[in-house]
Amino acid sequence: MDAGIHLNVAAPDMRKLEKAIRAAGPVIDPAFAKNLYAPLLASAPRGGEILRDIAYGGDERHRLDVYLPLGAKDPAPVVVFLHGGGFIRGDKADREAVGHYFSRHGVLAVLPNYRLGPRHRWPAGAEDVSSVLAWARANVAAHGGNPDHIVLAGESAGAAHVAAATLVRRFHPAEGLKIAGAFLASGVYNAELELLARAQLGIATPDPRNEAYFGTDFSAYRAMSTVALVDAAPFPLAISYAELDPIQMQAQAGELFAALVTRHGFQPRISVVRNHNHLTQVYAINSGDDALAGPLLDFVRAPGK
Repeated sequence: MDAGIHLNVAAPDMRKLEKAIRAAGPVIDPAFAKNLYAPLLASAPRGGEILRDIAYGGDERHRLDVYLPLGAKDPAPVVVFLHGGGFIRGDKADREAVGHYFSRHGVLAVLPNYRLGPRHRWPAGAEDVSSVLAWARANVAAHGGNPDHIVLAGESAGAAHVAAATLVRRFHPAEGLKIAGAFLASGVYNAELELLARAQLGIATPDPRNEAYFGTDFSAYRAMSTVALVDAAPFPLAISYAELDPIQMQAQAGELFAALVTRHGFQPRISVVRNHNHLTQVYAINSGDDALAGPLLDFVRAPGK
């Protein structure tokens, strides 16, 4: 399933965006992506009320924002969306547009922060996803959400944490996973691959992302690679990557998809987000560009289809 770029802006603007993204190529450049979509997001529609900085744990990073759904008559579906940042940076405030997008489409959105490397190393991210899920199941009903319809979603490092938290049973909450589904956008699922193929994948040595989170005991990387640890029972899952993602994200999306289908009984969706790179696909959310937002919203509403 391929997702294309659909902009509710004038055709010349659409061409300019695509041209700029293709000219930049497969880069991870937060400033470029943010500045490209800033004019559209400045005038984008907003969602409902936001409940900010709710604690879900004891660390200073254990804070989340809740975007209340607009126009929801029944308990609303819930999405928990984890930001990216290469395991070492990022903040829920950077993805406020994601919260507004879901809110105005009748979905209750939970946007958490989580612990970062190098202060906190693997499996801190997966543990934090589990804690957020436990918080959501206990609390979203009071805010109009359906605790039996929670989708976990993440981009980049956030997708890596969601993948580990859902596909590896040791990270499931005590009462079980109990989610409607999970959506992984351009994540990292094989730390060992990124270690052993640094030259082919263009990954720096030392690696500022992975070494900060997985550490420098490289003999342990296989034991921290989600694709090698999968032992969860199948559940609705979607895997996506950007057409202009760095090659390591594309390779790992395919590897995870293949492993889940051939070894673990999953039937995940897989999609390519056309005309986008690693970050523009996410910054585009709520701008009128539904390349990633559309498939993500469809999955959140009906993950089993």
